[in-house]
Amino acid sequence: MAKNTKKISDDLVQTTKPTKEIKTKASTKKDVDQTKTKIVHNKPSLVQSFDPTKYKTKSVGKIVQVLGPVVDVKFDENTIPSIYDALVVNNHGIELILEVEQHIGDEIIRTISMGSTDGLIRGQDVINTGSPIMAPVGKEVLGRMFNVTGDAIDNKGQFQGQRKPIHRDAPAYDELVTSAKILETGIKVVDLIVPFAKGGKIGLFGGAGVGKTVLIQELINNIAKAHSGVSVFAGVGERTREGNDLYHEFIEAGVLDKTSLVFGQMNEPPGARMRVALTALTIAEYFRDENNMDVLLFIDNIFRFTQAGSEVSALLGRMPSAVGYQPTLSTEMGSLQERITSTKKGSITSVQAVYVPADDLTDPAPATTFTHLDGRIVLDRGIASLGIYPAVDPLASSSRMLDSTIVGDEHYNVAMGVQITLQKYKELQSIIAILGMDELSEEDKLIVSRARKIRNFLSQPFFVGEKFTGRPGVFVKVGDTIRSFKAILDGECDEIPEILFMNAGTIDDVLETFAKQVKTK
Repeated sequence: MAKNTKKISDDLVQTTKPTKEIKTKASTKKDVDQTKTKIVHNKPSLVQSFDPTKYKTKSVGKIVQVLGPVVDVKFDENTIPSIYDALVVNNHGIELILEVEQHIGDEIIRTISMGSTDGLIRGQDVINTGSPIMAPVGKEVLGRMFNVTGDAIDNKGQFQGQRKPIHRDAPAYDELVTSAKILETGIKVVDLIVPFAKGGKIGLFGGAGVGKTVLIQELINNIAKAHSGVSVFAGVGERTREGNDLYHEFIEAGVLDKTSLVFGQMNEPPGARMRVALTALTIAEYFRDENNMDVLLFIDNIFRFTQAGSEVSALLGRMPSAVGYQPTLSTEMGSLQERITSTKKGSITSVQAVYVPADDLTDPAPATTFTHLDGRIVLDRGIASLGIYPAVDPLASSSRMLDSTIVGDEHYNVAMGVQITLQKYKELQSIIAILGMDELSEEDKLIVSRARKIRNFLSQPFFVGEKFTGRPGVFVKVGDTIRSFKAILDGECDEIPEILFMNAGTIDDVLETFAKQVKTK
């Protein structure tokens, strides 16, 4: 058996010879051999090359079993790695990271791979790094794109800076900030209806083509400019095409230098998709704790974090819980969400895209997520079809921060007035569709007129859309937002046509445009 294993190992070594040497074979096999070499053995340029000399290790183990992304490794009795330690194996010259998940007895530990295990063989050496997976941190990560293990995947060279472990405890109670503070975004509909809490978590619900990416870009842009803050984007189970598009859109919008991106793509093993959110969170935590900054953390999609955890749980042989999810669902979600908070040094404010399976809000995955969210932004396709962007539904969206004791009486009363007016307009729409506007009472006509102005005024020109729309972006302060909507509710703008409220910044812009129109007439 040992001879056979050695022969297989020798064959594998022989097949990894450079392409140039293979070309000397007979011409009849030339094309086939070259094709095989390109597919199997040519090393991708975006992954970390294996270098055993860089690891200070106390132990080396041997692979005893490979079952897809699950790899069992045997160590000596006194050198068994700890849970969550990162192990490294040489997979055809590529550095493959394994994370310890279980001790299953007889000095054997069970690991989950962060990459493809194709090509691993029994008896292969595995190095214990003695530490968890280490995420890149510091200002050097801005403008860069990484994978779950912190390898740069943007063709700008490997990251050479500081690193921190992805597993850590949530901030202690005495470090937390208990006072509720609002994070001003400069986006009218968000600041008025769904105010962000510093250190809070907002769920972003929206389908394809309704403006999710643009809203994310504008939030990143405004946080960077208004608060000197940075943003971290975690693509959890992200489609490669979407991640690539987002990266190039950030470059075109000029916000990449204030952003760090971390991707665990949809084609990655479940271990990578499960841990990529922690890698991004570690980057954000460093900015908060070491640089005393307000950080914006985007997670798309938080459901895929749960889904990957469910896959890993099944692979490890754990008994499934409700609807087939892992029994540790609440613990895993809590360990991630509790680290997203405000401290005395800074804050991490998270915007998380949430997928709801079969539109069932009672599904354990979204239900567990909802318990941690402070608010939700719902993007509506019907609003987007009217050309109103951001296409936020002000009636379906909500935030726990919209409380008179937090935002003040004036803000609360104006927000409630806006929602009540829009709700009345929604109730009148069926009557208007059947009988027309003429059949409404004068009071109802006034409600419809103001509601349409409010609906149009919830739109706003974005900085990241300037080159597409030709309109300069506007950052609207919360005070101006409240004053503007209060003027509409109080009837100060009843004589102004509703079309002038579309894509306006403040009420002053509307009045200025109206004055110009009157003057020209």
